[in-house]
Parts: sequence; structure tokens; C-alpha cells
Amino acid sequence: MGSEYGPENEKPLHRVWLDSFGVSRFPVTNREFKIFVDETNAPAPPFWSDPLFSDLEQPVVGVSWDDATAYCEWLSQGAGKHFRLPTEAERERAARGGREGCLYPWGNEPSTGRPFAGYNPKTGGPERVGVNEPNDFGLYDMSEGVHEWCSDYYDPGYYRCSPERNPRGPSFGQRRASRGGSWRHRIKFSRCAARSSLPPTFKYADYGFRLAQTL
Repeated sequence: MGSEYGPENEKPLHRVWLDSFGVSRFPVTNREFKIFVDETNAPAPPFWSDPLFSDLEQPVVGVSWDDATAYCEWLSQGAGKHFRLPTEAERERAARGGREGCLYPWGNEPSTGRPFAGYNPKTGGPERVGVNEPNDFGLYDMSEGVHEWCSDYYDPGYYRCSPERNPRGPSFGQRRASRGGSWRHRIKFSRCAARSSLPPTFKYADYGFRLAQTL
């Protein structure tokens, strides 16, 4: 986990052991989140009616960390299974697709040759989910599309004191961790080790989430 060649918040490179877990193949889409909004009368995301973000197969954006965890709780109650946000460690393991030490989910090749960048040039907004091929775990959009909320509080120096087994982030903080690339950034593909964060109440047009489950 981490990288010796990235920013300081990715250092040191270290070994992590994780218990079995699963993550969803795609980020949660507008179609899926709409069911939650309709059934619970939860507030719709602020970009809900904007044509740049309203395609039902686009990843839902403009959801806060609290919105994402509320969705997980609602889905867990309906399904009789416990769904949650992935930890940073789980998200990085999932993004790598078994390619330990590689920069990206597909390997070390530069992202400039990728045909799609999670960005739809015709609309100017995020691309639909699953346009690029999956990684070796069968997971889509792990490096591009939208930033995805993780369950952890964010600490840039956490790797210097994190446990070897099932790290779950610090016990408190002001920001929540996130992973993955952003359709609106100049560099649209994120390295597997790249870390980002945001205050949990913020609702940005390039923030979404995907589900995790302890197995």
C-alpha cells in the first residue's frame, strides 16, 4: 500500500493484510440512488436536474459522505446484508486488481493512451459507468470517473502509524478520505496509491461512491 514515488501522504510504502471483503463492480449510479431518494424522501443531490449529470447510468455525484453512508444503511436494511463504504486500504487493494506495485489498475503504462477518461466530451460531464474495460478483479472505473468516498477519516501522515491488519483510518478527523480519479481534473486518471479527501458535508460534482461488504 502506498508509494515511494508519490506525495508524502503516500509514504511509506508498506504491507497491509485485509480480511475478505467485496466491492461493487461500478460506482453507485443515478438510477440506483433515485430509488433511495424516492423511497426515503431524502434530499436529491444538488446536480440532479442538470443535464450534464442526469443520465441514469452516470455515477451519482453531489453526494456528501453522510449521504453515501445513509444510502448504505438504507440498502442494508432492505437487503438484509450489511453494506458500507470501503476503507482506504480496501479501495486501494480493489483498484490494483491484483497487480501489486503497479501504478494503475491496468499496469504501468501511461494513461495518455486510454480511449476514455471518465469524461464525456459531447456533454461536458462525467461518462456513464463501465465504459472502459474492468481491471483484473472485474471492477470498473477504479481510476477514472469520480472521486469515491471511503469510510476512513483522513490523515496525511496515517501510514507512519497505521496497523498492519485491517487499517481503518484514524479515530477522528476533519476530513474523510476518498480515492479514484475525477472527470473534471486536468489529469483524469488516478494512480492506485493516490489519496484525496474532503470535509464530509461537501457535495461536489465529481464525488460519488461505491459499496463494500465484509465477507
